[in-house]
Amino acid sequence: MSLPDVAMVFAAGFGTRMGALTRDTPKPLLKVGGKTLLDHALDRLVAGGIARAVVNTHYQAHQIADALASRTVPSLHLTHEPEILETGGGMLAALPHLDRRVLSVNPDAMWAGDADPLGILDQNWRDGMEALLVMVPVARCRAYSGTGDFDMMADGQLIRRGDAPHAAYVYSGWQILRTDRLARMKPGKFSLNILWNEMNAAGTLFGAVCDRPWIDVGTPQGLTAAESVFLGEG
Repeated sequence: MSLPDVAMVFAAGFGTRMGALTRDTPKPLLKVGGKTLLDHALDRLVAGGIARAVVNTHYQAHQIADALASRTVPSLHLTHEPEILETGGGMLAALPHLDRRVLSVNPDAMWAGDADPLGILDQNWRDGMEALLVMVPVARCRAYSGTGDFDMMADGQLIRRGDAPHAAYVYSGWQILRTDRLARMKPGKFSLNILWNEMNAAGTLFGAVCDRPWIDVGTPQGLTAAESVFLGEG
């Protein structure tokens, strides 16, 4: 099995694009189909055999802690960030609770029920990779207004969109990442994009495609689209 033993679930952000919906509620606790975005992500991890997860918190951290208090699987460790550290800084702060390889998940990115991002990561990870990102074709994205993040070479190496007007694939929010480069970073606020750029230059940043409907649940429109997909209407 190529999957890491532990996952990092990002749950610290303010969710400002949600407007009034996140005025008093952290975005990971918004619900689709009667279940929070955070629980959807954690349930998918459990279904994929991931036994441990680290959840970082900042905004309304007590609400997230209360919501997870009754969960028994996966085994959870919550970290608290006094200030927003972004994806890289948040993962670095949690590094004592992670392994040399970590699965990272953004709970505000949802899949149609039959998608299997963990299976895709498991099947496509190989020696020599520093990161493997699950990618979604732009045509499969719902409630997404961007122009794509990456193109992909035949061997799976990723190519940044850069100054091009569009790219074929969107990063799904699910990946496996080796933490060697992360461990050498200085604590503080930074994005995992810094590490991806280094890996891209080294030829060790790869992608694998999940060709199933994917929803950017970062706005009220995304929440509505996710509800529609969950109910089988989208």
